[in-house]
Amino acid sequence: MTIDELKNNGLLLFECIAGSKAFGLSTPTSDTDIKGVFYMPKHLYYGIEYIPQISNETNDIVYYELGRFVELLIKNNPNILEILATPDDCILYKHPVMDHLSIDFFLSKLCRDTFAGYALTQIKKARGLNKKIVNPLPEERRTVPDFCYIIHEGKSFPLNEWLVQNHYKPQHCGLIHINHTKGLYAVYYDHENTFGYKGIMRNDDANDLSLSSIPKGEKEIAYLFFNIENYSMYCKEYKEYWDWVIKRNENRFQLNEDHGKNYDAKNMMHTIRLLQVAEEILRDGKLTVRRSNREELLSIKRGEWDYEVLLTMADKLTQRINDHYEACELQLFPDAEKAIATVVKMRQELYK
Repeated sequence: MTIDELKNNGLLLFECIAGSKAFGLSTPTSDTDIKGVFYMPKHLYYGIEYIPQISNETNDIVYYELGRFVELLIKNNPNILEILATPDDCILYKHPVMDHLSIDFFLSKLCRDTFAGYALTQIKKARGLNKKIVNPLPEERRTVPDFCYIIHEGKSFPLNEWLVQNHYKPQHCGLIHINHTKGLYAVYYDHENTFGYKGIMRNDDANDLSLSSIPKGEKEIAYLFFNIENYSMYCKEYKEYWDWVIKRNENRFQLNEDHGKNYDAKNMMHTIRLLQVAEEILRDGKLTVRRSNREELLSIKRGEWDYEVLLTMADKLTQRINDHYEACELQLFPDAEKAIATVVKMRQELYK
């Protein structure tokens, strides 16, 4: 089912402008995010097909099926609660059946974990970007020999340096694994290349060392240690870094480069916003989507705050959230049974 199909067939229940424009944090370059709720046609719902959500290719427009929407409300998902609490001037369409769902019905102490927990993931994202910006990885990928060391006469040497210093050719080397050890190999060398040794590696793209058959009587010239843990970690970081380079939003990345603070300012803005919202929910018992501190939050987005100052602010907000949690009069969790009964009533009205 497509977005056009659910609209043309009268399946739309709710539609709103979400994201920065709902928060009151939009700027001239901000995208317009659309969120909404729909219900499935009766013949599909009573059949074997279920469609939990429909979105466009960029996920700027997302509609949740009624059951999925309420399921996420019960879990106090921040994005979904914010849809239900959308400011009136951002609501594009609302079916009368949606009046059965009230934000007060779902707000609970669980918001401490969901909002603050989500905020912590934003901090991790910001820290992850900080690491990528400060420690860029060269496009030329390191290979297995870069993580190998020769052990000889009580000393260790990088394999590549050892090969150059001794005028050894990698393809003339033969390796055998030392039993009962991890990453330790005996190294043999065939000056005339007559024994058919397989060299250090099968090819430049190999992820492991090559083993050779060694003729009886041949003497090892050194021992080699392959630090496979460091190599595996490097491969993971290399893939993550260059995947990020390919997929990153260049405008957002340039903004982070320009402010020179080496962190993802937009993620940190959302971190502070989410923690402030969590504090308000537990302190006041209500969720306000439109932010009153627009200039403060936008100054964070512009990178005008030091990273450590923002982390300290986040820590203080987290502490206040925990303090409010103890005195909060909200329900511990949303009443799932009552929520499900409400969905049943809504479907009965919709399907008649």
